[in-house]
Amino acid sequence: MANTKPKYNIKAVSQMIGIQPGTLRAWERRYQMIRPSRNEAGHRLYTDDHIKILKWLMEKVNKGFTISQAVSLLESNEEVFTETNESGHTNQLQKIGDELLDDLLSFNENDAQQKLDHAFALFTPETVAIDIIGPILVKIGDLWEENHITSAHEHFASQFIRSRIGMMLLSIPSDGMLPKALLVCGPNERHELGLLIFALFLKRKGYDVVYLGQSIAGGDIDIVIEEIEPTYVFMSCTLKKNIPITVRLAESLSKQFPELKIGLGGYAYDRLSELDKKRIQPFIVGNSKKDWEQWLQLRA
Repeated sequence: MANTKPKYNIKAVSQMIGIQPGTLRAWERRYQMIRPSRNEAGHRLYTDDHIKILKWLMEKVNKGFTISQAVSLLESNEEVFTETNESGHTNQLQKIGDELLDDLLSFNENDAQQKLDHAFALFTPETVAIDIIGPILVKIGDLWEENHITSAHEHFASQFIRSRIGMMLLSIPSDGMLPKALLVCGPNERHELGLLIFALFLKRKGYDVVYLGQSIAGGDIDIVIEEIEPTYVFMSCTLKKNIPITVRLAESLSKQFPELKIGLGGYAYDRLSELDKKRIQPFIVGNSKKDWEQWLQLRA
């Protein structure tokens, strides 16, 4: 736990990293790559893990990367921690996730808040959402389907997660220069948490996100598309039974709006046969960050 103890003030970090305190504060506000805790006086305190991340970013900047490019590499998780304790990093994510799940299934909101705050102090919001909250959602869904937890447990945990991610989504500014993305659940879908995580991913990338959440009335999506003229439309399915109608809607929108780029995601698509997946492959965004980035790059 030595790496997670807050102990360095911003002046010490500035000297260790070779960066002005004002620049560091600006990076944190703009990119949210770390979240230092605060002491009683309100001053930032950094951990050894924070120092490791900042040193890595500075190495990239010194090699000619912009800070936004360096942060993008950091968030891809392709290079950070590969030379040191990568398994420990993964184990820490899993440990926090397991403890958070226990708190949620015990209706222990205060401890769950503290666990999540701790996670955000150590990792980027995107890492917390994808690598901690994402697996928790899968586990909760499996436990509920297998009758190991009640609907009350599922509702409490889902509402807690929806609230926290929703607040994060609203706090991140959009870049009007990047494409606009419209996100909504497929027809008859009410499970929106996976879509919320994807919305957070896009918002962190700077996309202008219009998030509708649960499915809307038939025909309304056409009106919204005509009004806001998005570059992308993403629809999510958690229940396999809702896939056929969602695919039909995607195909219809593709014909109606030929320039529109449409993506389908959600855990329901993992349950399709390989033949069915192949038929709708151009639409499938995937369920991992790597899949999402590849899908966007191919359609940029």
